[in-house]
Amino acid sequence: MRSLPLPLALTARLAPVAVLATAGWALSSGPDTTSAAKDPTPPDTANRSASAPATAAVTKTYAAAPAPCESLAGKTVASLVPGAEADGKEIPSTDTEVRRTCSWNALKGYDYRWLDVSFEVMESDEAARKSYEERTADKGGGGAVPGLGDAAYSVVNLTTEDKQQTREGTVMTRAANALVIITYNGSDFETRKAPSTEEINKGAIKAAKEAVSALESGGG
Repeated sequence: MRSLPLPLALTARLAPVAVLATAGWALSSGPDTTSAAKDPTPPDTANRSASAPATAAVTKTYAAAPAPCESLAGKTVASLVPGAEADGKEIPSTDTEVRRTCSWNALKGYDYRWLDVSFEVMESDEAARKSYEERTADKGGGGAVPGLGDAAYSVVNLTTEDKQQTREGTVMTRAANALVIITYNGSDFETRKAPSTEEINKGAIKAAKEAVSALESGGG
């Protein structure tokens, strides 16, 4: 069975998600050594210590993004992207500690599938939470995925170009200070139809669960 050429809409992928660089800072102040030399035990030391605000360094649950191409089991890749190489292809990143993405895609007969797994590590839980809320705020038609990370959202959309349908699912998960983003889509070039919403949504959620598990087991 011959393979058909891919339409332009499927061969040109969106650029990797822009990094949301969130800068944090810690304030610290040392004692007045001049005063301490004159009076090593100032009478109001206890009062100042009790009233001064505590300054603690931000603890990052995840210091770096895990290897994305190792985040999914080979059998999962085979089931979601039939015909794809299990190793996948990592997308070049300007900072692999902050963001790493792996892609799998294949055309088997007339069926085409594409899967992206992306990890983004931020400076704090709050930064990740804000980014998650901003990115999911404008995605209508989806819903929460319970039991996945600290928060997760799934949405599936159908597009048609030159009478060829493509259905794409996105699952975004926040786990502490990291985001895990799954993009999964497919097309049938014989019928010109797309896989069902259920198939794409379940596949994207399955990949998200494995990717979050990989983050949790390798993070820290």
